[in-house]
Amino acid sequence: MRALPPLLLTALLTVFAVFASAPAAQAEPDKTAGLFVNLTTDDTWAAAKAIMFAHQRVLKGGHKPVAIWLNVRAVYLADKKRPSHVHGLMRDDNASIQDMLTAFMADGGRVVMCGACSQAAGLTKDDYIDGVEMGSWPAIESLLFDPKVKTLAW
Repeated sequence: MRALPPLLLTALLTVFAVFASAPAAQAEPDKTAGLFVNLTTDDTWAAAKAIMFAHQRVLKGGHKPVAIWLNVRAVYLADKKRPSHVHGLMRDDNASIQDMLTAFMADGGRVVMCGACSQAAGLTKDDYIDGVEMGSWPAIESLLFDPKVKTLAW
């Protein structure tokens, strides 16, 4: 096997070093892409993280639409009669889950309630904080199957 000429070897190593050290090109995020958060738990720690992410990172990052679908036990999170525990994540602002959901909706986020789960929990639209939408299949389908909307389960 023949060795490469020193000049060619140096040139190849230089090109390799330049490309190896260059940061990978990152595509600009598509701000027209939205997020559908499927939240199923009434655990306030997990819920706070999901709401904070959807609100502070995604919605305030310019993505639209951003919706949180409360289903299974998560329907209890928006119940006016069940104030949530204030976790360390929210302690500085003394913000409950209901406060976080209200702020999210005030900034243009959607909170959509599972109708079947609400019924199973014995809750109606009147039991929920202001601004919550009662879900329907067309409302969920329009978000879930929109090719510009990503789904994240929490």
